[in-house]
Amino acid sequence: MADQQQEPVFQIQRVYLKEASLEQPNSPGILLEQEQPAVDIQLGVEATQAADGVYEICVTATVTTKVKDKTVFLVEAKQAGIFEIRNLSPEQMNPIMGIACPQIVYPYLRGNVADIITRAGFPPVHLAEINFQAMYEQQQAEAAQAGTPAEMPKIITRA
Repeated sequence: MADQQQEPVFQIQRVYLKEASLEQPNSPGILLEQEQPAVDIQLGVEATQAADGVYEICVTATVTTKVKDKTVFLVEAKQAGIFEIRNLSPEQMNPIMGIACPQIVYPYLRGNVADIITRAGFPPVHLAEINFQAMYEQQQAEAAQAGTPAEMPKIITRA
């Protein structure tokens, strides 16, 4: 009985908007431009241990729109989730933090980014659906090629 296998635990403790900012450095003049702005979206995923068996997973989006070389607006948002994850092997743990947790947090980030942009007076920018499994597998493949172990998810991509 003393050597009994513990049941795996995976629970969402909380999902929250950790950080958000909006900049319109060239307003109001840039708002009079008739040209369609170019939109650049960058996404990232980070995992940190908050306590024993408790992890914070953050998905970050940076949305930059420009007309020519002038910024129309810049939105940065970091959506986080606190997850209790226990009794899993490292082979199970990394995919949970790199795939399952970001998939839970990301829809909240999408809604918050669209809301911030709309409240700023612009048409919403809808972040595309993301295949976190493909991103995770790409990160693992790149780490294997470089000969370095890929431990905690630190996924940065351009969409």
